[in-house]
Amino acid sequence: AFFWLVSLLLSSLIWFIAVKASDSRDVPLQKGLLIFGVMFSVLLQETFRFLYYKLLRKAIEGLVALSEDGCSPISIQQMAYVAGVGFGLMSGAFSMINLLADALGPGTVGIHGDSQLYFLTSAFMTMVLIFLHTFWGILFFHGCEHRRWWEITAVVVMHLAVSGSTFCNPLYVGSLVPSYILMAVAAAWAYLLSGGSAQNLRRFLLCK
Repeated sequence: AFFWLVSLLLSSLIWFIAVKASDSRDVPLQKGLLIFGVMFSVLLQETFRFLYYKLLRKAIEGLVALSEDGCSPISIQQMAYVAGVGFGLMSGAFSMINLLADALGPGTVGIHGDSQLYFLTSAFMTMVLIFLHTFWGILFFHGCEHRRWWEITAVVVMHLAVSGSTFCNPLYVGSLVPSYILMAVAAAWAYLLSGGSAQNLRRFLLCK
């Protein structure tokens, strides 16, 4: 969560400087800066995810050196899951803060003809991002651990696609549907990389 916060702080700082240094009356320029800020923030988040992986790898090496049996008490898979949850929860917390700030009022959602589904769809978007960060953490760490750079690239591309889809709003179908499809793909992929199988899933559903 701390690493995600640092990445957000740096990207916000760069976006703030870019906005202040530009003409605020130039609407196309401001929209371009917003798109740049979102894409830059995504790349910075993934950079800090990689730095966090390197830090955890060093920590595991230290744990192995100190252990009596030469094995780490925590696997890199477990750390990947926890790191993904940390990124996701902090991302969701900041999304909820922004929503609550908008909800302070005054006024009623949709009173000027805007969509009345703003808060509902924002809640669904926050939920999908929390799950996606969890799955992305597993995929990203697995790619780093086994030097499968295409897995890392896939995570970055999915993150850029989900963030970019939000620019379709207020056409919420254009952002929610692709995001949930990518979440299903990432969930299945992470499940298989974690050692899951169709047989295990069937046993789980049948409570065997």
